[in-house]
Amino acid sequence: MTPRFPDTFLWGGAIAANQVEGAWQEDGKGISTSDLQPQGIFGQRVERKPGDFNIKDMAIDFYHRYPEDIRLFAEMGFTVLRTSIAWTRIFPQGDETLPCEAGLAFYDRLFDEMKKYNIMPMVTLSHYEMPYGLVKNYGGWGSRKTIGFFEHYARTVLERYKDKVKYWLTFNEINMSLHAPFTGVGLPENSNKQTIYQAIHHQLVAGARATKACHQIVPDGKIGNMLLGGLLYPLSCKPADMIETLQKNREWLFFGDVQVRGYYPAYMQRFFSENGIELAIEEQDKHDLRAPIDFISFSYYMTGCVTADKDQDVKRGNILDMVPNPYLPSSEWGWQIDPQGLRLLMNELYDRYQKPLFIVENGLGARDRVEADGSINDDYRIAYLNDHLVQVGEAIADGVEVLGYTSWGPIDLVSASRAEFSKRYGFIYVDRNDEGQGTLARTRKKSFFWYQDVIKSQGASLK
Repeated sequence: MTPRFPDTFLWGGAIAANQVEGAWQEDGKGISTSDLQPQGIFGQRVERKPGDFNIKDMAIDFYHRYPEDIRLFAEMGFTVLRTSIAWTRIFPQGDETLPCEAGLAFYDRLFDEMKKYNIMPMVTLSHYEMPYGLVKNYGGWGSRKTIGFFEHYARTVLERYKDKVKYWLTFNEINMSLHAPFTGVGLPENSNKQTIYQAIHHQLVAGARATKACHQIVPDGKIGNMLLGGLLYPLSCKPADMIETLQKNREWLFFGDVQVRGYYPAYMQRFFSENGIELAIEEQDKHDLRAPIDFISFSYYMTGCVTADKDQDVKRGNILDMVPNPYLPSSEWGWQIDPQGLRLLMNELYDRYQKPLFIVENGLGARDRVEADGSINDDYRIAYLNDHLVQVGEAIADGVEVLGYTSWGPIDLVSASRAEFSKRYGFIYVDRNDEGQGTLARTRKKSFFWYQDVIKSQGASLK
């Protein structure tokens, strides 16, 4: 029997501005770091030249087609939609004093459209992008000045949308900066640990300032962090593997520890000492960091294994490098499928922080086939999501407080890792391919109606 989801549970999906909006230079938008990554996070950074092709330049044209997409989300029964604001729509270069009114007005229209259908916005302030102007002119998050630029941006949008948006997130998958520094903190990919952790420190301070600003400006709102939930298991029960796993999990849990507790944990002080890292931390930084978030949000796609044996093969899956688990199947893209890992992660996070959780990304990237009659029978996606939601129910029965669930990519979008359309996540099919061809027409997949039933039954239809 599937445990019951609470009546207050929020159901929906999650998207990101740079993966759906398109209109990359429309209405005064500036160039973002994402605009310089035409092959995605793992591709080379390139300077834009006239005529260059980047599939994200149009993406799924959400900027112009959002009314249709919001209507489809409402048809599924969404009560929440996680999206992001493109920082460069508000401050094109990042260091302006006055915001771009056209950019602000677009999100007013978007949030008003969502309100028509009683869909609550959950807004990420920075989702895998920042103004390239801040990278070029200041060195990205490597500069302390970027803290002030981000706070100014955060206060601007918090003030503008305080009556329309009550759920906010700071940085998308903040711990991924360790693995993709340009995407996360605007630094060269070959940056050393000292440089990366200093940039991360600036980002943590900026996130804490945004948290404080949210509590001041939106007193009835809530603001959370966002972690890439990279739970790792020991490959064996050898004590050396157990210790190695402890250390590897701490690499990403550290971000949550600082954002919840307001200071650097002792284990990180040891790590910094042993790696010759000396952070420039001002007294004001220590004060700023003491701004606890209201809830923990995270993505979950897969788990992996860790071993102290350096001869083991390591594979990359969703940013993180890990040893494959011999007991788990994998997706077409090599991401291992572990529904029970979600329950384990939820218990780990709730036991550690004692704050409500929000699952803001979870989904299966797969190649969908359009049948002769136009239908898309994505039973594999239904099975994946069903099994994961059953484990969410189990975690709730364990006593974990969960605010809601937003599946990643409720509509097909450009994947972050490789900037491709062939890796589809949506309940809604978008007619566009990796070469940028297609009508952009929207089609309901089989999973669309499945998720509609899950929401309508408050999870009772799960098997």
